[in-house]
Amino acid sequence: MNDVAAIETEGLTRRFGQLVAVDGVNMRVGSGQFFGFLGPNGAGKSTMIKMLTGLLQPSAGKIRILQLDLERNLVEVKRQIGVVPEGLALFDRLTPAECLVFAGRMYGLDPQTASNRTGELLDFMQLADRRKGLIADLSHGMRKKLAMAAAVIHGPKVLFLDEPFEGIDAIAAGTLKSMLQRMILRGATIFLTSHVLEIVERLSTHVGIIHHGKLVAQGSIEELRAGIEAQHGALSGAPIAPGGKLTLEQIFLDIVGGSRSTAEELSWLG
Repeated sequence: MNDVAAIETEGLTRRFGQLVAVDGVNMRVGSGQFFGFLGPNGAGKSTMIKMLTGLLQPSAGKIRILQLDLERNLVEVKRQIGVVPEGLALFDRLTPAECLVFAGRMYGLDPQTASNRTGELLDFMQLADRRKGLIADLSHGMRKKLAMAAAVIHGPKVLFLDEPFEGIDAIAAGTLKSMLQRMILRGATIFLTSHVLEIVERLSTHVGIIHHGKLVAQGSIEELRAGIEAQHGALSGAPIAPGGKLTLEQIFLDIVGGSRSTAEELSWLG
């Protein structure tokens, strides 16, 4: 990893009528980082990803991806990134093989390269025996793996993932995590949103936390942990992880003001 930013925003804002979904976000993700982007439901995570990938026009602010101004270089940026949206956006009437070849060709791969990489990805994702069936007949976990394969077939320099582990089993999750770790080793940058904080903590080197549309924290997990401990020591909520360190869950709850005590106050649960 080096000091060059793979993702930068300045004053990034998105309004929907009177609602300010993303509010003046200044964010920097270094090249080669595995960046976990966290926030409560409705905090603005998916809106951020849509703007960063050119799917949604900002109301104000600047975005640079791989040092390129996104608004001025949208096509060039899209050639160099991969995206797995929360809704997956797959073509149900295609076969997995057809889908991957199509994705490869759209990214500019020649027919032979697209075909070769399709075979490799189907094998890696354990989808080779489903290559000729329809995507509509795949399970949710298989569809997740196929969407990931379509997003990486061209070897993107930046990969955006919106809840990639939601609703999949341990085997599929292990396959996806293995691929992501390989990409980081090859110098790619990964921008991940997930509510599964244990996975984010295991995979990410750096995190950003958005709350009510504002970026309230960003940095390495160790930096955020040290900042909280310097403020008021170990927290009294969730158990401390082995070794006495605050978990990412504790860090997250402290920063966004979350509480785990509500259930204790419900009369019928007491």
